[in-house]
Amino acid sequence: MAGADVGGDSGGRGKHKKKHAKRRMNIRIDMTPMVDVAFLLLTFFMLTTVMRKQQTMEINLPPNNITKVDIAQSNLMTIFVDDNNNIFYSEGSEKTTTKIDLSALLNFFKSHAQQNSKLVILLKFDRKSKYHMMVDVIDQLNVAELNRFSIAPLTDADKTALAKAI
Repeated sequence: MAGADVGGDSGGRGKHKKKHAKRRMNIRIDMTPMVDVAFLLLTFFMLTTVMRKQQTMEINLPPNNITKVDIAQSNLMTIFVDDNNNIFYSEGSEKTTTKIDLSALLNFFKSHAQQNSKLVILLKFDRKSKYHMMVDVIDQLNVAELNRFSIAPLTDADKTALAKAI
């Protein structure tokens, strides 16, 4: 805590007492309790902080926009997500699109991955679709261990084809 060192008078000397200047009082502040509280707070915050790995997704981009990758139509599957969060798919060079539910997407991906090991998925999202739909579809791809996919915007021609499929 705190303490004060007060110097006392030396006692009575009688007549020969001289006037002495007042002695200065020494003050000593004990910093131990403050240090204890500081370390207690430090250990509390260190032990209650949640240490978790950041959830990030690695994206490999081509070195430039001119690069073209040729893929056989038999190895291509296109997934469409419209502005109402409906999911459609078409396989290969087929012009027909079929509606599929998000809950059935995982089994769909797994079965197609077993049939074709060179399968490449093209994901086309409408700009008005919800962001969580893109995340959910990519999560389903990751669970199905399909790592070869590409993301593209939904074109007007795709939107008219999807309108016919509904």
